Amino acid sequence: MQKITCGIFLPRRIALPRPEALSPLFASLHSIKGVGDKLAVLLTRFFGAPDGQEAIALDILMHMPSGVVDRRRQVGIAEAYLNQIVTLKLHVDRHLPPPRGKLHIPHRVFAHDDTGDVQLVFFRAQGGWVEKALPVGEERFVSGKIDFFNGEKQITHPDYIVEPERFATLPLVEPVYPLTQGLSSKALAKLVRQVVDSVPELPEWVAPATMAERKWPSFADAMRVVHFPTNPAEAELWAPARMRLAYDEYLAGQITLQLIRSTMVAARGIARQFTGEVTQRVTEALPFSLTQGQQQAVDEIRADLASPDRMSRLLQGDVGAGKTVVALMAMAAIAEGGAQSAIMAPTEILATQHYKTLKPLCDAVGLGCELLTGKMGAAERRAKLASIASGETDIVVGTHALFQSGVEFHNLGLTVVDEQHRFGVHQRLALSDKGKHTDLLVMTATPIPRTLVLTHFGDMAVSVLREKPRGRQPIDTAVLSIGDYDRVIARLRARLDEGAQAFWVCPLVEESEHLDVMAAEDRFAELQKVFGDKVALVHGRMSAAAKQAVMQRFSANELKLLVATTVIEVGVDVPNASIMIIEHAERFGLAQLHQLRGRVGRGSVRSACLLLYKDPLSETAKARLDTIKSTEDGFVIAERDLELRGQGDVLGTRQSGMPGYRLAVPDVHRHLLDFAHDEAKELLARNPGLAGPEGEAARTLLYLFRKDLAIPLIRAG
Repeated sequence: MQKITCGIFLPRRIALPRPEALSPLFASLHSIKGVGDKLAVLLTRFFGAPDGQEAIALDILMHMPSGVVDRRRQVGIAEAYLNQIVTLKLHVDRHLPPPRGKLHIPHRVFAHDDTGDVQLVFFRAQGGWVEKALPVGEERFVSGKIDFFNGEKQITHPDYIVEPERFATLPLVEPVYPLTQGLSSKALAKLVRQVVDSVPELPEWVAPATMAERKWPSFADAMRVVHFPTNPAEAELWAPARMRLAYDEYLAGQITLQLIRSTMVAARGIARQFTGEVTQRVTEALPFSLTQGQQQAVDEIRADLASPDRMSRLLQGDVGAGKTVVALMAMAAIAEGGAQSAIMAPTEILATQHYKTLKPLCDAVGLGCELLTGKMGAAERRAKLASIASGETDIVVGTHALFQSGVEFHNLGLTVVDEQHRFGVHQRLALSDKGKHTDLLVMTATPIPRTLVLTHFGDMAVSVLREKPRGRQPIDTAVLSIGDYDRVIARLRARLDEGAQAFWVCPLVEESEHLDVMAAEDRFAELQKVFGDKVALVHGRMSAAAKQAVMQRFSANELKLLVATTVIEVGVDVPNASIMIIEHAERFGLAQLHQLRGRVGRGSVRSACLLLYKDPLSETAKARLDTIKSTEDGFVIAERDLELRGQGDVLGTRQSGMPGYRLAVPDVHRHLLDFAHDEAKELLARNPGLAGPEGEAARTLLYLFRKDLAIPLIRAG
């Protein structure tokens, strides 16, 4: 009998210490000249260092410029035009400071060169520093933006003023960095200079052939070029230096995921034995035949389970692609060997939906299936826990509580995690240690572009379901202005009178002071005036029991119209519901719109999805609505979503704590990920533990990109 406990499994290996050469980059901020306690705290917060840890020099190094200012235009005053940034060599003629106490009047400095005159303007200039910086009768190089006042050329608050002999210190191509309140660009530039100067020459981890073919500089040289370019072209995202650094970041990530994969699967599983009896009974009990894609996924999973390696597989498919049936076939196979399965869903609604789908089939083939939820009575819960502990229950369905509430399994063989595309590597490692030799299957109904599969699920094998099960109805999608509300209501009334059921989705639960958006509660009140007790409301702030009660009434066709928030995005299966109306569709992401649309089209009636928008539409919102209207292919939609939003938003990683990128910009560097994936695979095939001198470069890379998950997986010796 197995006691399920929390914890992240990490193998007992002695990690090699961090290479000594990296010490300057892992130094405290206080070791950098000019950084005191106040600035250190500011930088730590700005760089997002983990709680309790101070930012280090490496954080400054990895803080990439967002652009450059080109000061190379050195012309005469006559050729300096409005809004241009120029660098002028000026003779200082005279000062016109404001009257005492009149700080709203600027201090003006009059200067000239051989071609004309210019004024330098300073507001609230006190302490005589302007006179010291621009002595009358002397020459100075001045750089800034040209503007006009009363027909005269001027530069307000020049960016740089330097003596002729110090001209070399003026950055003619100056990087522009993202900043935070209290941190000036010049202060940051000084810190960056010190850190870049401390970057050592490191062992090369990129293959020599790749370096030669792409004409990439070393890591140290690439950092110098990116932070101190000599011309704007060197600072472009597609320039060799930035490409090299983006590749390094991808490679570090891919090596990490490959190490984790080897840790999770290698020599820690059980070669499962199958009799074929239970899976055959399930196949015969199904009211349909498996699609080709489903059968292929089942075969891939069975091959994993039969292997002595532990399974770690991602099953992704479009909305309604039939992932639950594939999971059932896997759980039936596990039961043939006498082991149990647990299927974990993110919400009780989804867990209950899975249970309702699985229970009749399990009863038909003799598999014990139980649902564990937080709202059960104590006696019922005790009985179910006893059944699980004895092994009488073959399949347990529940939420995260399955692994947090002292549940004891007799012999847990397979964990299925559903709708967890935000599930990070940390959590997968933790789940892999639940039960002795437990196999892991992660499912998502959000099709994930290949780029993001490699980035976030590179530690997992992948099965893809592309076709929908036979019998699924196409969904007619239309886009309409909310101004046509009355026409929508008239058409909806007619359809409901014919026996149809409909969803009406709103983005908010209640009215907001800040957003001009119709809330679910308000829309429910309006629709109640038209449809009376045929309409109900469900949202995330309701208790699980209240939500369940409404959903059961809707499923039983006691209700005709369900007003909801995105709480119905997953886990709702009402075959008779054939109409989906999404209000303020312009405020939803593509993946959400696709998921919501997938709640209909599940029965025998042709279904419709109506996207109601409010003008004016942004270009991005228009592109989203055009995409969802033109295709039902979730993989096409996912790729478009990635283009429009970026990877962090598509997977929810900005909110969930999964790592983003600091050097790589996926829109520009995405093509490098495949190369990094292949190189990581080859590297670990040659040296699985990155041991010995030949693994030094890769170990250095992992430390450099602070891949904390991977470090304990590096073998010593």
